Amino acid sequence: MQLAGKVALVTGAGSGIGKAAAQLMAREGAKVALLGRSEDELQKTLTEIESRGGTAISVIGDISQPEQMQQANQKVVDEWGRLDIVFANAGINGVWASLEELTPEEWNKTININLTGTFLTVKYAVPYLKKQSGSSIIITSSINGTRVFSNTGATAYSCTKAAQVAFTKMVALELAEHRVRVNVICPGAIDTSIDENTERRNLEAIKEPVEFPEGKIPLTDGKPGTSEQVAQLVLFLASDAASHITGTEMWIDGGESLLKG
Repeated sequence: MQLAGKVALVTGAGSGIGKAAAQLMAREGAKVALLGRSEDELQKTLTEIESRGGTAISVIGDISQPEQMQQANQKVVDEWGRLDIVFANAGINGVWASLEELTPEEWNKTININLTGTFLTVKYAVPYLKKQSGSSIIITSSINGTRVFSNTGATAYSCTKAAQVAFTKMVALELAEHRVRVNVICPGAIDTSIDENTERRNLEAIKEPVEFPEGKIPLTDGKPGTSEQVAQLVLFLASDAASHITGTEMWIDGGESLLKG
């Protein structure tokens, strides 16, 4: 088992990439703290992990709230005495609209959850991660804002995703002396429910007409990737197999961003 004896905190663990990563980490021997805002979703993930012989706890928390994230990290350490892996995965697509239509409140909500939430998740985990040799932080960014800039209206979202890459590199250098690795993954189209929670408003009026080759995802003839495929990348970065990798972004998109840019 690649993560035997280790403790992981996964945010957004109730669905999609977070759920798949939490389940895989548990199968690989980690004790996993599942953090999210939906108690029902977390309970389902917890039940599935325990039914396969894994060990997990659920932690209700909002990543944009400092006190809640401080308490969440403390709860993990109180439960298991250590913290080795943090997968800062939770986030939202938010509202996609023109600058004139996007309200300051909508902008701030996306920034607070995606960017401030990443900062708080990592900030309050660092004191515990520094106590372990070979700890790992993995952050979920996106192809949007890093390679792809053609999704008109996704300005707030893309800005948070670009900032997460910069955050990763800054923190990776800062924590290197403590042997804490920090890397960021940039998924493309993945078969999750995040798009269902995206509000798109009047985008046709501001979109530039672009014709892409048929398929859009070259490696799979247009079929989106799966959460389980992304989880395999997260597992690699969390494991000792990635012991010499830090400050690095990794795209997992079947070549989509090479085509769409």
